[in-house]
Order: sequence, then C-alpha cells, then structure tokens
Amino acid sequence: MTPREAFLRACALDVAVRKPGNVSLDAPGHGMQAAQFITSAAVAADALCAHGASVGSRIETAVQATRAAVGCNTNLGILLLCAPIARAAEDGSIPLRPAIEAVLAGLTVADAAAAYRGIALAQPGGLGQAQQQDVHQPPTVDLRAAMALAAEHDRIARQYRDGFAELFDLALPALPSGFSLPSLAPGSRPDAATVAAVQALYLLLLASRPDSHIVRKQGPAVAQNVMAAAQDWRARDAAATALDTDPAFAAWDAALKASGVNPGTTADLTVASLMLAGLLQPQRPRWHGS
Repeated sequence: MTPREAFLRACALDVAVRKPGNVSLDAPGHGMQAAQFITSAAVAADALCAHGASVGSRIETAVQATRAAVGCNTNLGILLLCAPIARAAEDGSIPLRPAIEAVLAGLTVADAAAAYRGIALAQPGGLGQAQQQDVHQPPTVDLRAAMALAAEHDRIARQYRDGFAELFDLALPALPSGFSLPSLAPGSRPDAATVAAVQALYLLLLASRPDSHIVRKQGPAVAQNVMAAAQDWRARDAAATALDTDPAFAAWDAALKASGVNPGTTADLTVASLMLAGLLQPQRPRWHGS
C-alpha cells in the first residue's frame, strides 16, 4: 500500500467510526462536519506524500491546502504525525520503524521553520506561547529538537522525540490479528469488526494518557476525567459489550461535544496508527520490530 493510499484510508476510517468527542459521520461537533475532514484529507494528500519533499515542506503545504479548502483546522495534528511516516515509507528497502527514526534524526532547522509556519497558519485551539522555540518566532534548532522541548506536555511532540514508540509499542499491538485497513466509499461505514477495532484503539490511547488538546483548552482536570471515563469504557469493551450499539456510548459522545471537549490529539494518534497499520499490512501479524 502506498503512503498516499494508507493516509487516505486512515482518514476515511477515522470519521466513519464514532469516537466520543470527535467528529464522525454519525455525529458532527465543535462546529465541524465529517465532510470537512474527508475534504481535508483529499486536498492534503498530494502535499503530504510528495515524493522527495522534506517533512517540514509536507506539513506546511498540506496545511495551506487544507486551509484553502475548508477554512479551519481539521488536521494539523494528523499532518504533523503522518508527514514523517509518509517520508519514511518512500524507501521500501528499510523496515518502517528504523526508517522513521532515520527521518526524525535527519530533520533540520528548515523543517522546523516550515512546520512553524504551518502550525501558525492552522491556528490550533489552545495554542499559546512557549518560553523556548515559540512557533511565532524563527526556530534556532531542528524540528526534532523543537518537538523534544514540548514532549512532556504534548503527545504529538513526544512521538518525534521517541521515534513513534507509543504507536509501535502500544497502539499497533492492540489491533486484532485480522485487521486490515479498508477502502471506504465516501460516506460509507465499515463492518462491525473494523468499527470495534478502531474504537478499542481509540479508547486505549485515550485511557493511557491525558489528551493534550483537552489539557490545552480545558485544563488537566478535565483531561483526567475524560481519561478515567475512557478506562471505564475499555472495561466494558473487554466484557464484550458492543460499544457502537450502546446508547450510553453515543450519549457520552454527545455530552463531550456539548461541553466543547474534543480529544483531538487522541484522534490524531489514532489516524497515524491506522496509517502505520496500512503500510505494514503485508508484514502481519507481527507488529513489533517492524
């Protein structure tokens, strides 16, 4: 599967499955509709997967394309995570995990400058000012070093610092052995097994750490409460409860949106995990060491 195909399939699956607090085909929210996310993926794909382009350039040009098409930030976190993956996947001669590490190790100050411009253009919710390497100022360190400065309070930045370890070591092993990334027609929904796999992945990521986007916008206490709720829902899932047909699961989704609580970072990590899963499909069922 090409990086472009894996990216588009992951983005389509993201909105086809109800993930509480996030926009989906079943439930808009936060002033946005699922169609905006689908459009965003379509217009960003060429820039994100431009062969030979630098990571920073991919991020900046994909944000520009998204902003021009939908006029708001639907996918900044997705682009930040998926740009190094797309760059690494171009060289099929190297296993994907070490290839991503090599891409991250080679990031430059120019990558940081381009990524900063993309972040500033996207205007993500809750973006404040940083004491070091603020995105509104020209960077003086490479993009990985800049991300490392934010890694303790930003889960996307942590992936840059840690070589996407959380996705390889936590997220991918949680997917069932029969999982494959489906090709979905616009507006269509996947089968029940795929829905359950994506919801379980999302809940695992949401239950394991406070969501960075919630922390930025509503504070750590709200993020902790959402994390605790996700842990409870994981327990129900482990008890073979069909979450997607549970009215209480949909009610939790609605309640989060009514309160303006959006676990957006967790959704971004889910998309990146699904993209990795698509790229690694021929290597199944073993994820570790890929």
